[in-house]
Amino acid sequence: MSTEKNVSAQQERAEKRRTIRRLVQLAKPIRWWLLLACGLALVIITCALAAPKLMGALVQQLYDYWALRLAGGEPGYRLVDALLPGLALLLGVYAIHSLFTYLKMLLLNNVVSRYFTCNLRIMISHKLQRLPVRFIDDTPVGEVLQRMTDDVSRMGNTIHEIVDTMMSGFLQIVAIATVMLLEDWRLALIVIVLMPLSIKFSALLAERSHVHFREMHKQSGRLYAVVEESYTNYATAKAYNAEDLCQARHEEVNRRQQKAEARANFLGTVVQPVIAFTNTLAYILINLAGGWLIVYRGVNVGTVMTIVLFARQIAAPLEQIANGMSNIQHATAAAGRVFTLLDMAEEAPIPGTFPQKEVRGQVEFRDVSFSYDKSKPLLQHLNVRVEPGQKVAIVGPTGAGKTTIVNLLMRFYDVDAGSIFIDGTDMAAVSRDDSRRLFSMVLQDTWLFKGTIAENVAYGRPDATREEIIQACDEAYCDHFIRTLPQGYDTVIGEDNTTISGGQKQLLTIARALLADRDLLILDEATSNVDTRTELLIQKAMDKLMRGRTSFVIAHRLSTIVDADVILVIRDGQIVEQGKHQELLARRGFYYQLYTSQYAV
Repeated sequence: MSTEKNVSAQQERAEKRRTIRRLVQLAKPIRWWLLLACGLALVIITCALAAPKLMGALVQQLYDYWALRLAGGEPGYRLVDALLPGLALLLGVYAIHSLFTYLKMLLLNNVVSRYFTCNLRIMISHKLQRLPVRFIDDTPVGEVLQRMTDDVSRMGNTIHEIVDTMMSGFLQIVAIATVMLLEDWRLALIVIVLMPLSIKFSALLAERSHVHFREMHKQSGRLYAVVEESYTNYATAKAYNAEDLCQARHEEVNRRQQKAEARANFLGTVVQPVIAFTNTLAYILINLAGGWLIVYRGVNVGTVMTIVLFARQIAAPLEQIANGMSNIQHATAAAGRVFTLLDMAEEAPIPGTFPQKEVRGQVEFRDVSFSYDKSKPLLQHLNVRVEPGQKVAIVGPTGAGKTTIVNLLMRFYDVDAGSIFIDGTDMAAVSRDDSRRLFSMVLQDTWLFKGTIAENVAYGRPDATREEIIQACDEAYCDHFIRTLPQGYDTVIGEDNTTISGGQKQLLTIARALLADRDLLILDEATSNVDTRTELLIQKAMDKLMRGRTSFVIAHRLSTIVDADVILVIRDGQIVEQGKHQELLARRGFYYQLYTSQYAV
């Protein structure tokens, strides 16, 4: 058991090192800006070192002046005149320190947010476009959102912190230790001996916190998913009085996330008290040793004062490094999730193009088999031949494989066996982009983005003219209601309290398909969930849309497909019946059962 734990720990450390290397590699494009920030940090550190030295000199001047006066001597100069140059120089040092601190923060904020965080989110967005549809189907939206927002922000903040605090802190510690050694090596040794102990302890705690940060990000992704799901299905939860159930799910995931976060943060918060204790101990020892050296070794008061100020000053960079170590663990956990997404297998590119300039629309499924889960076969040895211009209806019970046929036609998924031919061309040899350019789709779940009516209709053809958009809407029987909207075709969906019904949205998607003017058409439950009058309009619009096109229609309302050229009846992934409406009714088979069950009294 211990051997397995050791192996697991080694693997985890190796993975963490790989993640850190990739994080550094990812930051390469901004390396010169980061180096400039380091240069600014050096100026800041120099000012920070000069300030205690100048302060010590001023204290020494004060001490010498009053020591001479108390001894009965006359300094021969005014104290103010003696202190003014030093005070002016000290104020100048602090002014430069403040200015360069501002410039460094401005540089880091702009560079990290603009060139790192923003570019990383763009990389993720591009990656998502190249992933197979299976990933989108299997991954909750909240998980993706969490990686693109929180995880990326954490990575950017850590890059910022490494340069701003850790690197600056390290340089500051080295510089302070050097100056202290030059001032008085005896007092400096007190700090130099205790300082590595603090750093080592911080590193050990940071190492142990990594696993908890990783679990925290995992649970945070689940929390995003639960919240997104609850919000998306808000009306359903209200309808079924399921608010308590949603709240319970939220609380459960939140509790797990909070537990992991508390463990990780506890290890991080322990660091500061330990460092504070170590620094306080060093501070006390320096004061005691400094007093002894002043009395018995004749060390200048100014020197001891300088060392004391430096001892206080070194506490801040030590805490910065300790916090930075903890945040690096936090960032590597977040980066691991982001890199896992970026490393996911993409859809294999297919260079082939569709050879025919004129698409007739003949479609053939030849011995096609497919399943989402290899242990649960769905489509098995499917053979279908559809002639150009035919209206093909696909019916069957839920889970029979109707939508799966659409997914295969659109190349959302690739067949496990067999082939799909369009006009005699095996589509497996054609790029997915070329395959999808052949089809228009009107789905049950209408999708309209936040934009104008015109922009939504022109989604499949952005170069369409306003006249073409209006003509498509007129043919889809939605021009009339569009003109009643506040801004007509320029009305922004989702603004100005504009409400569009489900049926109107469906008509807009039909107009979108008409404008795209593709050679093949897919209608998936396009008339569901609308009233009878709107259904008639949608049906008339779809009849126009299907005219002259090979069309695949999936419908539960069998009354909408009685005029289909071919009706495919699918059951358990197999075509059990095939023919026209009246032919299938006459056979009194499975289609007859489906049809009569819808109109049974």
